[in-house]
Amino acid sequence: MRVLSGIQPSGSLHLGNYFGMMQKMIDYQRQEDLFCFIANYHAQTTVSDGKALARGTLKAAANFLALGLDPEKSTFWVQSDVPEVQELTWILSNFTPMGLLERCHSYKDKVAQGIKPNHGLFAYPVLMTADILLFQSDRVPVGKDQKQHLEVARDIANKFNNEYGDIFTIPEPEIDDEVAIIPGLDGRKMSKSYGNTIDLFLEEKALRKQVMRIVTAPIPVEEPKDPDACNVYKIYRLFLSKEEDEALRARYRAGGLGFGELKQELFEKIRDTFAPYAERRRELLANPERIRDALRRGAEKARQVANRTMRKVRKKTGLVY
Repeated sequence: MRVLSGIQPSGSLHLGNYFGMMQKMIDYQRQEDLFCFIANYHAQTTVSDGKALARGTLKAAANFLALGLDPEKSTFWVQSDVPEVQELTWILSNFTPMGLLERCHSYKDKVAQGIKPNHGLFAYPVLMTADILLFQSDRVPVGKDQKQHLEVARDIANKFNNEYGDIFTIPEPEIDDEVAIIPGLDGRKMSKSYGNTIDLFLEEKALRKQVMRIVTAPIPVEEPKDPDACNVYKIYRLFLSKEEDEALRARYRAGGLGFGELKQELFEKIRDTFAPYAERRRELLANPERIRDALRRGAEKARQVANRTMRKVRKKTGLVY
């Protein structure tokens, strides 16, 4: 079973990235055929500074490697190192109805947030579809906000297969309802676009400052509190076992628990959980050639699969003559 996912190298790595996607990817490499990539083409819809994108790409790769992704147990590469994805994007564009893209809410949401509308942003789902279909992906873990893009990928794959035969595997979305949407400081989805993130690899003082900004209700310390209505709890629970979660919920309901105390506990939990990974990350970034070497080897593996797919696509579409 082949599982595929990617992450954009724009901005700092935050808890939403980790619990929403990265932790799951690292776990998958133990039992599935994992394909994981740094989506630097996608990042160009919002990042125009070339130097910043290059730095971000290396940092994103270092993040994955530091957190436990093993290039020997997975296929790990940078999107732009597999140029076949752009060729397939163009071919699939000819099987993508305009109405299908016009219905995508992600484009409308980003424009509403002030991101400048352009063709790349509008056609983002076609490139995402090429990422998925090029590697014959069986399952694609996504958050609820990306489910529509998986439906677009399935629609395009079916249109192509109906025309030329069973060329592409029809991907299945995989959504974990427990962590489908990680809340940010203000309760909305944790996102760099909203500026409501808690970053993983901050210095201690800056991390504590972020955690203390979590929005809470004006409830007196002595009163019982509803954990499910608390932004601190919604983040804190991601770190807890079932037994620890039940104990924390009991503390909320008992009263006498202040939000300041909870935020301090959460800060310490985040700091202590990621401290070993932060050290590993510093070591990798101090020797970037090790990162580049791992990515080169991953791209070679990815291109072998991509070329098998593209040989079929080119032949069926008449690009081989």
